[in-house]
Amino acid sequence: MKKFIRILSMVFAGFAFTVSSFAADVTMRISIQLPMKSHLGQNLLLFKKDVEKKSNGEIEVQIYDSAQLYKDKEVPAAVGSGSIESGVASLTRYVGDIPAVDLFYQPFLLNSEEKVRKAVAKGSAIRGPIDKAIEGTGSTVLWWQAYGSAVMLSKGGAIKNPSDMKGKKVRVFGKTLGAFVKASGGAPTLISGSEQYLAYQRGTVDVGMTGVSGVKSRKLFEVMDTITKTNHGDIEFIVVANSKWFNSLSSNHKKIIMDSALMAEKDVRDKVSAIEADAYALAKSKGMKVVTPSNADIEAFKKASKPVYEAYKKNAGKLGSQLLDAASKL
Repeated sequence: MKKFIRILSMVFAGFAFTVSSFAADVTMRISIQLPMKSHLGQNLLLFKKDVEKKSNGEIEVQIYDSAQLYKDKEVPAAVGSGSIESGVASLTRYVGDIPAVDLFYQPFLLNSEEKVRKAVAKGSAIRGPIDKAIEGTGSTVLWWQAYGSAVMLSKGGAIKNPSDMKGKKVRVFGKTLGAFVKASGGAPTLISGSEQYLAYQRGTVDVGMTGVSGVKSRKLFEVMDTITKTNHGDIEFIVVANSKWFNSLSSNHKKIIMDSALMAEKDVRDKVSAIEADAYALAKSKGMKVVTPSNADIEAFKKASKPVYEAYKKNAGKLGSQLLDAASKL
């Protein structure tokens, strides 16, 4: 009898699973290169829960973390073509189509939280034109995810001045950041975020450029021993959806997704300062040195960076000039 009851309960469980798996009217897959424990992964989880709750299960959100489906550089094409409904990519991954997006990596331009918040506000003179330009790639921007400021990672000594960069191979994650490294005397190497750990471990590069939260989520404290707080760029990720897919949804489902996106964006933006502070504290507890360059060192970096701005003005066209003008007024 007990065996029969157990079998019966398994049958009902299987039936319930089958029913639940067909309950959703819409499936939204999201690809992200970072692990779920990262703050961007947790932000997606917050979005997922909110969407599924508000839609009463009509929309199912599936998150594929740690580059299971696509690497960061592959996300824009995958989402734009409709190979996947949605994905998270570093903003700089759109630089091939829209060179002006690298405004955020112009060295020391957006060098305060106040300036960054104004720049990334929905519909601002900076974000508005960028979101509009991304529509041309076949994607709709759902929300921006704050990742924090760019820092330098190294082993055996800090990178606090351009002279410390000379002759060093440096991991970068964008063309403009590569130009900054070159202007400072280093040799840039483009390496995906998910491949950072091995690159540092194997000595493929001498120096790393990343957001400090990555030191915690990717355990980079195991392969590097020094963080230099250059804060030379603002790292932004964006969550995009395939436009054809998104526009095919009912007005109610679109509203639910956009409302949840707005909530998720505010949540991660409000938390990023605390997240960075926590990452610095963890890094120190793991034996990493945290070095802050002097004002003179920063000025030396700024002086070396002049060619980066000239290249941006040349390559980013009318939109780039428009964004630089808007940034100068922040």
